[in-house]
Amino acid sequence: MAERVAAVNGVELCHETFGDTGGRPLLLVMGLGAPMIWWDEEFCESLAAQGFHVIRFDNRDSGRSSRMRGQANLAQAYLLRGAPYSLADMAADAAGLLDYLGIPAAHVVGASMGGMIAQTLAIRYPSRVLSLTSIMSTTGSRLVGRPSPKAMSMLLGARPRDRAEYVELAVRTFRVIGSPGYPFDEARMRERAERTFDRGVHPGGTVRQLAAIMADRDRTPKLRKVRVPALVVHGSRDPLVHVSGGRATARAIPGADLDIVPGMGHDLPRAVWPRVVAGITRIADRAKVTT
Repeated sequence: MAERVAAVNGVELCHETFGDTGGRPLLLVMGLGAPMIWWDEEFCESLAAQGFHVIRFDNRDSGRSSRMRGQANLAQAYLLRGAPYSLADMAADAAGLLDYLGIPAAHVVGASMGGMIAQTLAIRYPSRVLSLTSIMSTTGSRLVGRPSPKAMSMLLGARPRDRAEYVELAVRTFRVIGSPGYPFDEARMRERAERTFDRGVHPGGTVRQLAAIMADRDRTPKLRKVRVPALVVHGSRDPLVHVSGGRATARAIPGADLDIVPGMGHDLPRAVWPRVVAGITRIADRAKVTT
């Protein structure tokens, strides 16, 4: 399906679907500054082959979705928990997209910040989430999931001035935060970075998203009330969101499965796709019995 734009929750969300519209709806939520194309087409097609109707979308302030307004102050976000918008607003965007598509409830998969949004969706809109998969994410507690100093410095480094600098920065960043247990595919990363830049990058928007993360509170008490089948996937060597964040998420959600992937960092190498797709499918299959 070609990209389309949905007007929901006061924003416009660019989105795309894969698979039979009669399949089990599955919503993919991407992370900080990352457009929907970071859910690779082949990955989406693998999920569609399992009988899912897959929906991916650009979060607000990324890709071809709405650019928001307001200056984000990261110190204020951390100390005073103030931000131009919240993760709850982004979860409302996701719920609004399901409304727009006429989908009462979906299996929800989120990566990194997307995992935080997916968790928030399950907390605030429990009837809309059939199963939850949280990948390389954390609970919002400041005691777990902390980045390494080197990874944090990459996150807060200088903004690229043009396409070439953006591509080089993406390559350098994922050499730091990517998966040391798997070969680094530089050609694939360059191609993804070029496509990302060409679709539209929003440096100020990424800062606003980061402020939303930093301003959010610990979701642990509310995650304990989540009652859908859940899977937590995390890399054993993630330098951006330490594996303690994944472990804490799995402890918080009753009955959640935890899959710690050896050698995986803060990305999804192609070699782990079959494992992740199988896990998402297993958790969704469990939801058939409980919903």
